[in-house]
Amino acid sequence: MIYTVKINNTEYEVDVEKGKANIIKTTEVAAQSSPAPVAVSAPTPSAPVAQAAPVSGGGQLIASPMPGTILDIKVSQGAPVKRGETLLILEAMKMENEIIAPADGIVAQIHVSKGASVNTNDALISIQ
Repeated sequence: MIYTVKINNTEYEVDVEKGKANIIKTTEVAAQSSPAPVAVSAPTPSAPVAQAAPVSGGGQLIASPMPGTILDIKVSQGAPVKRGETLLILEAMKMENEIIAPADGIVAQIHVSKGASVNTNDALISIQ
């Protein structure tokens, strides 16, 4: 099968057969006024990436990357955290997923409690 994939301002014609992909042709494309859709791969089960949105006051809001149940909260409000540190454990599809801090900071607020059910993009923790 031949697919056309557009990444940034480059269009690739790719032949995919039996699990192998070969680039057939590459073409530069003029920039569009609206951003092109970007393909995003799902986070790996062992290390899901929580979305961090800006919070008023310059902090970040850590949102749930998937629906699930909060098994454990590893930090407390006011505690300093380092980038990559585990904030909480989210069980989803019978797997325990560590939600990690995207940056150094201080836990400003914990929006969930142990045992709570969350949906995708629900607020979990705010970091200042």
